[in-house]
Amino acid sequence: MTDEAIIRVSAGKGGDGLVSFRREKYVPKGGPDGGDGGDGGDVFIICDDNTHTLSEFSRKKEWRAEDGQNGKKKRQKGKNGQDLQLRVPRGTVIKDQNEVIYDLTKTDERVLVAKGGRGGWGNVHFASATHQTPLFAQKGEPGEAKTLKLELKLIADVGLIGLPNSGKSTLLARISNARPKIANYPFTTLEPNLGVVRFHNREFIAADIPGLIAGASQGKGLGDRFLRHIERTRVLVHLIDINSSQIVQDYQTIRQELALWSRDLLRKKEIVVLSKADTLDSQTAAKIGRTMAKELNKKVLLISAVSGKGMAELLNELTI
Repeated sequence: MTDEAIIRVSAGKGGDGLVSFRREKYVPKGGPDGGDGGDGGDVFIICDDNTHTLSEFSRKKEWRAEDGQNGKKKRQKGKNGQDLQLRVPRGTVIKDQNEVIYDLTKTDERVLVAKGGRGGWGNVHFASATHQTPLFAQKGEPGEAKTLKLELKLIADVGLIGLPNSGKSTLLARISNARPKIANYPFTTLEPNLGVVRFHNREFIAADIPGLIAGASQGKGLGDRFLRHIERTRVLVHLIDINSSQIVQDYQTIRQELALWSRDLLRKKEIVVLSKADTLDSQTAAKIGRTMAKELNKKVLLISAVSGKGMAELLNELTI
């Protein structure tokens, strides 16, 4: 999934005003009748629920609205340039010189990012009692041009986080309609996946974020691109593989990366989950869970996305 792109947008140039004089039978020396130029087209960006990635903008970097047409004889105005409408997914952030100028979170939201140039006046505007034959007209104004950065932040209620191969994709596939790629090795998930979860007449969206590692907040393992996708979530489900030899350290590694990225992430509701509980006998798994809960001073859930163990308890927590 392409979740960022840098593009150049250019609004249309205004058409030039026309220098023209009325020439008709029996009126050999009519007055000025040069029309105005049309306005250049604007560039809009629209939030579209049918668009899911920014891939179109990674392929095409230059976008230009139509220029206005020049003025015509008989005081006719040139045709305005057609506006350019660029469609992006909901959750797209638009930056100009690294400053956020728009954050598109509402369906069909439409923002103007480059204004078209105004059409120039034809010579008809410059006639006066002392200057009846103006031989000049006004040029059309150039349209605005900007270099914009587009960043997609997924809009999800629940973010599934953890180290690589901690069971996030398997969990998402178990509780939702999503079918992410699943394999028993790290970094299987290379892009965020979304799934719709329905439980007890409630519905919410969960996002499986690719595995984070130490240094993710500085870009290691593309972590800086993945972390922004959980900024909008309501709840974080933090998965740790129950078979790890350093369970608490695994937990702290992810929490540290969240803090380095944004302290706001630490203030979100967090559900701590030990995954793959089916790989151990129930007594051993329960003991590990109690030990971790005591060390963290937090409730710890035991689940198996393969067998379904603990799913109801987890989903109840998510729908509270």
